Amino acid sequence: MEQFKNEIMQAIQYLLSADISDVVDIAIVAFLIYKLIGLIRKTKTSRVAKGIVVVLLTLWMSELLKLTIANFILTKTVELGLLALVILFQPELRRMLERVGSGNIISFLRGNIHAQTVDAAITQTVIACTAMSKAKTGALIVFERINKLDNQMNTGTIINADTTAELIKNIFFNKAPLHDGALIISEGRISAAGCMLPMSENPNLSRDLGMRHRAGIGMSEHSDAVVAIISEETGSISIAVDGMLKRHLTPDTFEKILRNELIVDDRLDGGKKKKNSLSLFKVKKNEK
Repeated sequence: MEQFKNEIMQAIQYLLSADISDVVDIAIVAFLIYKLIGLIRKTKTSRVAKGIVVVLLTLWMSELLKLTIANFILTKTVELGLLALVILFQPELRRMLERVGSGNIISFLRGNIHAQTVDAAITQTVIACTAMSKAKTGALIVFERINKLDNQMNTGTIINADTTAELIKNIFFNKAPLHDGALIISEGRISAAGCMLPMSENPNLSRDLGMRHRAGIGMSEHSDAVVAIISEETGSISIAVDGMLKRHLTPDTFEKILRNELIVDDRLDGGKKKKNSLSLFKVKKNEK
């Protein structure tokens, strides 16, 4: 216990003597830990992560209580487990690195640009999706955000046109050549259509989800894109973000989610820019 008190006192002294570089160092580590916790919560490895926390706490307690044998066994377990962790979290680590590598730093610093164009694109998309939902026309629409989707665009046909409801409906008309692929909207404009998307690797998805929904979820797992999906069988409207799927949306809810996910309010308020809340999309995976 005396050792524990000494460690606490040393930590307090360190904090009191910290300079700007130390504060930046702590902030970076805290941010990385926060992102890691968020990553774990969204994946199937969350229970494993909880088990790891329990092992580490037990290791700490065994050292504090001077349980020599238990501490030795746990220490060796942790050392050997590092390699196992890399293997276990390989899909999640790969997706995280893909997002970092594909991010546009300038766009990230500047925020979401062309807000008016994006706003108009959302309005036209909602009109088109409402009509296609009633007609049970399948559709897969991807809204690019910070992560660039050049690889996906290259698999389809480059269009580079204004986003209009009629053009969207024509692209997804069941006899049109591009209707089976995904349509990608970048900065409020239709960039490409007929694009191929990565399938979801989540084994826990509901079996009633078809290829279109799995592709939409997969795209949201591999990037920060917002993906709108219309079922060809039921006509229901869904949205996928960060690997989470919200199904059976009304047109009003669909529009609200799109606006909260995609639009930055550029109006100044006391010299500060405000960004819309993302709270509308706090939904569970595989919700039916």
